[in-house]
Amino acid sequence: MRHFLPVRSTLASVPQNFRQKPLRSLFLLTLGLTILGSSSLHDRAIAATPETAPVPLKQALTQIDAAANSKNLPGVLQFYSPNFAHSDGLNRRSLEQALTQLWKQYPNLTYRTELKSWQPDGRGIRAETVTYISGTQMVNGQSLKLDSTLQSRQRFEGQTIVQQDVLAETSKVTSGENPPDVKVSLPQQVRVGQDFSFDAIVQDPLGSDLLLGSALEESIKPSGYLNPTTTDLELLTSGGIFKVGRASKTPENRWISAVLVRHGGTTMVTQRLRIVAGSPIVK
Repeated sequence: MRHFLPVRSTLASVPQNFRQKPLRSLFLLTLGLTILGSSSLHDRAIAATPETAPVPLKQALTQIDAAANSKNLPGVLQFYSPNFAHSDGLNRRSLEQALTQLWKQYPNLTYRTELKSWQPDGRGIRAETVTYISGTQMVNGQSLKLDSTLQSRQRFEGQTIVQQDVLAETSKVTSGENPPDVKVSLPQQVRVGQDFSFDAIVQDPLGSDLLLGSALEESIKPSGYLNPTTTDLELLTSGGIFKVGRASKTPENRWISAVLVRHGGTTMVTQRLRIVAGSPIVK
């Protein structure tokens, strides 16, 4: 779990060269809720719908949700191979550490996983899921509310998860009685070297309120799930944050984040940007 506290409400300016400033972003380890395959399934040419999933697969979803909702760490980890690999560089040990820290911070965290599709993959099973996570924590007497959605693809061999790839991720943390209602515009995927726009727009009227904010960008790596970060905020002259970035020259995943603060509340939003191989689109 990446956590973005404390926020230092200074008026330091955000560097204008957004794409050259890799900063640590907010969020979030939402692993732990994936699904199990069954060796009795037969090969199919295309991914099958959730309705056709075998009973053991549906039962496994329920069991893993239950283990995570009760914060039963051994109950979750028993489904992970000792050689578990993750697209963000996590392994079984770092997954255990991150879940332990996340559940300590958010003791009432709840999980709900939906199976989107599944299909045989050699000796294993490949399945895509969407996991919804929500919860609150208290920091210095202030309540923070977390909502996150994670879309991922898992590969199973027998009854263990051996590989997980994150396809899309959005997380939001709000605090205060009147946090800004923020709409984020960011592509899920761009090509290497391609320019992209990142907009975080406040939807509700500000009235006479001042608006502070900051944009952050960071390459995703295992240490990012465990280490906290701070940022300086600048006084915004418009109702949001509007940035243009440029994708890195090599394929990777990055967290792109916005922090917006008004009188009475704070909203912090992070989305995952996938940078894939291929020539940049020429406009």
